[in-house]
Parts: sequence; structure tokens; C-alpha cells
Amino acid sequence: MKYKFNRFEHKILSQDESLKRGNEFYELMNRRRSIRHFSPKSFDRSLIEIAVKTAGTAPSGANKQPWKFIIIESPDIKKQIRISAEKEEKESYERRMPESWLEDLAPLGTDWHKEFLEIAPYLIAVFKIDFLKSDNEIKKHYYVNESVGIATGILLASLQNMGLVTLTHTPSPMNFLQKILNRPSNEKPYLLIPVGYPAENTEVPDILRKSLTEICELL
Repeated sequence: MKYKFNRFEHKILSQDESLKRGNEFYELMNRRRSIRHFSPKSFDRSLIEIAVKTAGTAPSGANKQPWKFIIIESPDIKKQIRISAEKEEKESYERRMPESWLEDLAPLGTDWHKEFLEIAPYLIAVFKIDFLKSDNEIKKHYYVNESVGIATGILLASLQNMGLVTLTHTPSPMNFLQKILNRPSNEKPYLLIPVGYPAENTEVPDILRKSLTEICELL
């Protein structure tokens, strides 16, 4: 298939406006934190759908858009996910993780208990799609991890912009998500994201982010 090409319309902003927007967005995102204590307070699912739609604008290898976002609000499914996730997490904390990893996690106060998976009003399960099968033909996707990673970053920024809080949760292995959510074999679990509002009096670790000079070099 050959794409039709359209003229690209773009408005160039003044330097002052660009700087203002850049700083405002930085301040918004600098307030983003990983939240593990959620309020059960509900909100309209359309907010999640807008964020997913925004994530779908991400660039992807050969425009294959190799992602699927499953929005979960069913209490029964959330309970199944929590039980399976805690089983894997308990095994990881007690047997799989090396001592150095546990030492790095200790200041954050995390453990294998993941009650937020039931308390948060929504979970978003992100799947990556390595290939499509059509008429017995395998159609490969390209730069799948990179593409899904970019889309997930846009998803998190969109949710932050709407005043919601999130957690990027990665119980490993995550094969249970494929089974519980009845996903096809070409879809692989990538990330599990609880979404909602913080519980009252929620506290987060007093961490520091690396400075610009630590993460950026000019050549």
C-alpha cells in the first residue's frame, strides 16, 4: 500500500511562547510521582479513553502501531490480577531478586503486597504486539519495545495532565495477564498501570531527580 501524502501544517511559536509552554509542561511533569496508595473514588472512564487515544498518536516503527491498551474496571478481574501479581511478586521478593536489588528497593518501602491493584478504580494493561497474522501470513512489526515505550510515556503524561495519578507496575513474569484478559498469543504483557486519585494523606519518598547536567551533554 502506498500512502497518500498531505501538506504538513505547522505553526511556529515565538521563543517566549515556546519557553513558557516548555516550563509549564516541565512543572506539570515534575509533580508526577509513582503512587501506591489509591483512593477508591471513581471517575468517568472517558478520561482513560482520552489518554489512550493520545497514546495512540505516538510514532512507531513503519507506522505499525504495535500496542493494545486494555482498560480494566471489573472488581472481579482486578481481584484475579492482584492474586496472580502478588504470587509472582512474593516469589520475586523471597527468592528471585538478588540482595543488591532488595537493598535498592528497601528505601522505597515496597514489598510483595499489591492491594492497589484492587483499590484503584481502573487498571490499564499495556500489551505489545510483535506481529499480526492475516490469511496465514505473518506480518512482522518493527521496533516494538521502543514504540510501545514511547506510547506509554505519552499515556502517563496525558493522565498526569488530567490530574490523575499512576503507578508503572511490572510484576515479573506477567504471563498471567495474557490468560486472565484472554489476549491472543501475539500480544505480550508490557506494563500494568493503576490509575486514579491518591488516597487521603498519601506520602511518597523524598527522592531527588538527576539534574540537567547529569542527564544531558552538549557536544
